[in-house]
This record gives sequence, C-alpha cells and structure tokens, in this order.
Amino acid sequence: MTIDYATAGDILDRFGRSWETFDGDLVVSLFTKNAEYEGDPFEPPLVGHNAIRKFWLDSAERQDQVEFTVERHWVSGDTILAACQMSYVERPSGDRVRIKAFMAFEMEDGLVARCREWWNARRAGVESAESTEAIDGR
Repeated sequence: MTIDYATAGDILDRFGRSWETFDGDLVVSLFTKNAEYEGDPFEPPLVGHNAIRKFWLDSAERQDQVEFTVERHWVSGDTILAACQMSYVERPSGDRVRIKAFMAFEMEDGLVARCREWWNARRAGVESAESTEAIDGR
C-alpha cells in the first residue's frame, strides 16, 4: 500500500503526540499487532503492542516536558522517512536532553509494521561527547 505525503504527516504527528503525552493507547494504535520497534541498531527490537506500550510507560518515568518536531519527511512507496528533533527534561537530574533523529516507518495496511530510529543525543549546554554517556534516550 502506498502512503501519501499528507497521511505520512498525520502518522508522524500522532507518533509525536503519543510521546509528548506518553499515551500508550495512541502509540499502539499506530502499529501492527506484531510490529518491530528498533530504537537501537545494536539491540534486538521491541516486538508487539505490549513491548511498545511498556517502553512508553518506562519513558514516562524518566522523561518530562517532551517536545517532538518533524523537520522534514518523505514517502517512498510504503515507507515513511523523517528527520526529527526531540527534547525532554530528564528525571531526576532536571537536565534538558536534545535529540536529532532519523526515523523509518515501514507500513502495512496503514499501520507501522517496523520502526527504525537512528539518533544522537546531547545534554543542553554541554558541548562535548561526554554529554551522551549517561543518556538512555529513545
């Protein structure tokens, strides 16, 4: 199924809103039942609604004041590609964490079957690579 540009934008907006509000119901409504969510290319992906919902709930314990912005997105057949900016306040340190990311959503029947993220995070106000050492990010 080919996704059009406007539909891709809507999916990305809902994904961002689900993170900003830690809405587990909203996030799993975007994914197929057995979807794969790969936030770290060196770790096995999360698989299925329960794992994705747990990840969202765990993130809510570590993050506050989340902001998600899509800089630009593209559509190629049934794949949505997006360059994004994200930030949140880390609990309990109170540090603001900034993330630049690239995401790929592989779609099946209008739902995300596979999400892959590549990102780099930095604590606001810290300019060295040391700022990424303790960030668990997305």
